[in-house]
Amino acid sequence: MLEIRDLRTGYGPIEVVHGIDLDVREGECVALIGANGAGKSSTLKTVCGLLPARSGQIRFDGQDITNRKGHAIVQAGITMCPEGRQVFPGMTVMQNLRLGAYARKGADLDWMLDMFPILRERANQAAGTLSGGEQEMLAIARALMSQPRLCIFDEPSLGLAPKIVAEVAQTIASIKAMGMTILLVEQNSLMALRLADRAYLFEAGEIVLEGTGAELQTHPEVVKAYLGH
Repeated sequence: MLEIRDLRTGYGPIEVVHGIDLDVREGECVALIGANGAGKSSTLKTVCGLLPARSGQIRFDGQDITNRKGHAIVQAGITMCPEGRQVFPGMTVMQNLRLGAYARKGADLDWMLDMFPILRERANQAAGTLSGGEQEMLAIARALMSQPRLCIFDEPSLGLAPKIVAEVAQTIASIKAMGMTILLVEQNSLMALRLADRAYLFEAGEIVLEGTGAELQTHPEVVKAYLGH
C-alpha cells in the first residue's frame, strides 16, 4: 500500500533522513522505533506532506504522492494522529470531530461516538478541558473521521499515565482488527512491537534493522537499547 524508496528529508541545511526504504502492506501495523531524533517523525511528516522530500519517492496505492500538499494526502486516503494530540482547544469535541471529516464526505459521526463513548459524553465540552487520555481519544477519532485507508500514529502514548497508555494500545489494536492499515511511531518500543506485524529500527536517520514485531522483541540490540532489560 505504501512504498518509500531512497527517501531523504531534513530541516534547513540539516538532512535528518538519509535514503531510507520501507513498505507498509494493506492490513498491516508497521512500527518505527528508535531514539529521539532518529528520523521517525520526520519520515511521517514527509509522507503526510508536512515536510518536503529532498529526494526519493513515496507511493501510495501505486500512485506517486511525493511532495503532494497535505490536504491532497488526506483525500488520497492517509491521515495522521499527531504527536502531542494537537486538538483545537477552544473548539468543542464535536467541532474537532467534524473538522476531521472536512476533506471527505459522508463520514459516520455516530460510529465514532459509539467507538469512543467518552466523546459522546463530552461532545459540547471544549477540547482543551479534556484530560490527556481523552484528548488522545479525540485525536484518534478525528483522524478516523476522514475514513482513511492508512492511519498514521505519531507517539500516541506520549505524556500519558501507564493505565491510559494501555487503553491507547488496546484502541489501536481494535482499529487494526477492523482492517485498518497502520503506521506507528512510538517511544514505548515494547508497546509498539507488540502491536506491530513488522517493524523498522531507526538510528541516526537510517534504518539499521527490520523484521517482524516478534523478531525485534527478542533481537539482542533492541532488547539492550530499547526494551530496558
